[in-house]
Amino acid sequence: MKKNRVKELWRNGEAAVGTWLVLGSPIAAEIIAHLGFDWVVIDTEHGSIDIGTTQSIVQAISTTDTVPIIRVPWNDPMSIKRALDAGAYGLVIPMVNSREEAISAVKATRYPPLGNRSYGGPRVRLYGGVDYFEHANEEIPLIVQIEHIDAVNHVDEILSVEGIDGFFIGPSDLAISLGLKPGLDNTNPKHVAAVSQILASGKKHGVAGGIQVGSAEAVNERITQGFQFIALTGDDGFLRSAALAAVNKVNKDRKVS
Repeated sequence: MKKNRVKELWRNGEAAVGTWLVLGSPIAAEIIAHLGFDWVVIDTEHGSIDIGTTQSIVQAISTTDTVPIIRVPWNDPMSIKRALDAGAYGLVIPMVNSREEAISAVKATRYPPLGNRSYGGPRVRLYGGVDYFEHANEEIPLIVQIEHIDAVNHVDEILSVEGIDGFFIGPSDLAISLGLKPGLDNTNPKHVAAVSQILASGKKHGVAGGIQVGSAEAVNERITQGFQFIALTGDDGFLRSAALAAVNKVNKDRKVS
């Protein structure tokens, strides 16, 4: 089976840096994937991306070495199975707040004996290799989202579950659950303390830590803290910031001479 670059980086004690895809455009995804990110997450939770479009985006990304990861809409066995069959080489599961929910995610993601994932789908042997079944459990990273204070309060119970490879902090949802405003790179002491607690638990249990940030400087800072799965903004953010920067450089005086 094709080795998973993200897991190889983690095994070597390195960070994997990627970005979020929410626009639902295969060509935009292909452009992003050609830029050198280690991974991209196709967001089917908050975006309007259906399973057919998801598969097309995965196929577009496959022209590069960037690892296609899918965030499913919910911790649901059907959504997880369809994402894997479409070509996910990693999964992000939103809003995992308890040990029981973590176990459920593992069972849906892993083939027996670790889980109860069923075998099928025409693409798995194409994108993974003829021995996909034999090695999928070890090569497909399962990343649970710790994004609510309930999850923070049970983080050791969640991250000690066998079969979980990483966690990803949703900074905005975490902030909201703490009574704070949403946004990236939150410096409120309550938010900082929660993030530190989650990261410490991840290190304790050997689970790679992830979080989304808004700048390259923040990526570097999170790497020094020990995060290994860092999302730098998203395709919508890159589009907005680049377009805004260009528009702002246009001369405001439009009168021709």
